[in-house]
Amino acid sequence: MKVNMDEHEILPTDDLTSELSGEEIAEIKKKSVKGVVSFFARTIILQGVGLVSAFILSAFLSPEDFGIFGIVTQIIALLVFFSDIGLAAALIQKKAEPTEDDYKTAFTVQLILAWTIFFIVLAIIKLGFLNVKIGNEGILVLLALAISFPLATFKTIPSIILERKLDFNKLVLPQIFEQVVFHSILIVMAWKGYGVASYFYAILFRSVIGLIVIQILQPWFPKIKIDRQSLKGLLSFGFKFQLNDFLARIKDQLYFLVLGAFLPLKDFGYMQWSKNWSMYPYNLTVQNVMSITFPTFSRLQNHKDLLKKAIEKSLYFISLFIFPILIGMSIFIYPLTELVDKYTKWQPAIFSFVLFSLSVAWSAISTPLINSLNAIGKINQTLKLMTMWTVLTWVLTPVLVWKFGFNGVAIAAFLISFTSIFSVFMTKKYVAIEVMRNIWPQLVASLFMAVFGFLGIKYWGLSYRNFFFGGFASFLLYAVVFFVLSKNRFLEEIKSLRKNL
Repeated sequence: MKVNMDEHEILPTDDLTSELSGEEIAEIKKKSVKGVVSFFARTIILQGVGLVSAFILSAFLSPEDFGIFGIVTQIIALLVFFSDIGLAAALIQKKAEPTEDDYKTAFTVQLILAWTIFFIVLAIIKLGFLNVKIGNEGILVLLALAISFPLATFKTIPSIILERKLDFNKLVLPQIFEQVVFHSILIVMAWKGYGVASYFYAILFRSVIGLIVIQILQPWFPKIKIDRQSLKGLLSFGFKFQLNDFLARIKDQLYFLVLGAFLPLKDFGYMQWSKNWSMYPYNLTVQNVMSITFPTFSRLQNHKDLLKKAIEKSLYFISLFIFPILIGMSIFIYPLTELVDKYTKWQPAIFSFVLFSLSVAWSAISTPLINSLNAIGKINQTLKLMTMWTVLTWVLTPVLVWKFGFNGVAIAAFLISFTSIFSVFMTKKYVAIEVMRNIWPQLVASLFMAVFGFLGIKYWGLSYRNFFFGGFASFLLYAVVFFVLSKNRFLEEIKSLRKNL
């Protein structure tokens, strides 16, 4: 019998776990706020390292190198779907405390899937049809990513345990070690002229260091067992969660892989570069908050008033930071390529970069809402949205690519992003959120910033002094306008955050 997740509990629970006490709610708030601070501090470090790496790699690697790495990562990202059937998400979302059999079952199934993926990649390499497109260096990178699958399995259960504890201070440390090691090796190898093969060494070292650190912080000895009852219970949520992920991968990874097969490698490199750069603000803000809110919202799913406030706070702070960053990047990317000689090769990708960046603004709104729906068990609803976006991507993008070349991908992404408004309507059916009230000051301040930055765009690229002055003045204008419009609300939110630290 098909389970309607809108009417029934996702997983078995009892009265003791379905309602939270006042002390438990206060503890969740404190851990969530501390988690956001920890994740944000981590992100500042990681994005700082990532940005330095991106600047250096943009100088030393060619568009073709970015194209090769882009194709390889799309292959792996597509295969990632088959390495997880949603068991990790089910364990995090589960109301009752997972049993040891639950953990053993999830680990064993993921380990089997991970080794399956590894051998599939070996078969793909053996067949040789990728050599023409990505060459021997690309094959090496693909092999390194394949090796990382089984290694990552040993990090899954410790990470789930930390997430369920809302112990985000520990959870961020492996990621910091991983990314610092990854980018350090990547920069050194690229500087020494290894090209795209630099990723091979960086990926392997990242996988090993992450495994060591997580096992030190949250030891969990691997145990092989599949409990049929546990598997059945976890799959009741995990399957639909994974189906949602499957549609996302058809929409993104599979489609980009198809584009990589048909577009010239240089054009695909332009698209990959512009897409990657546009995602930095998203990773800095949205991705950070989402890592906290999924387990937090899952705990609050029976407390709609608290859930409403939590969602609105997420929207408020995400938009506060991401809107000006996106506008700043869109305005100052061209002056940057004028100032740095080694960046002039990326000027053909600027149009795509701007459109990708602007489309991320919509994602900053829709992603927290979809995350909220998943956390309270409304997977059927998010499946509808993901189906719509998948169909639109596969229908609209080919037409625009045929008409505008590789820029058509960004044009399609920008147009499709406006359909994110449906995620607002859908969320309001279950939680009475107010979206515009929480983002309009940020929107208005961003508009002022955009107008000012655009009016001076021909001056920002004349010298580094002009460039930095323009950037500082633009962000200062945003801060002033925002503070005028939202001073009282902002101070209240800061006071609330400090109270829970």
